[in-house]
Amino acid sequence: MNIFDLAAGTAQAPGPAEAHCSRKGCRAPAAWQLLWNNPKIHTPDRRKIWLACPEHRGWLEEYLQQRGLWKETLPQPAGQDH
Repeated sequence: MNIFDLAAGTAQAPGPAEAHCSRKGCRAPAAWQLLWNNPKIHTPDRRKIWLACPEHRGWLEEYLQQRGLWKETLPQPAGQDH
């Protein structure tokens, strides 16, 4: 899309973005949701979500677990983006 498309009214809305792994520098498709919360700043029922590819799932889980933040890991539903 460019400014000329906008002016002509021919701009198309972007399609859904693919969910990518949250590991820095990784652009692989996400297969897992890592649910976590920081008890110092979040209510107990609040869940933040990091997305993980199969390669980085273990690393991200360990990172959260070492800090006492990890709650659970769930499969990333097909076609769902965050």
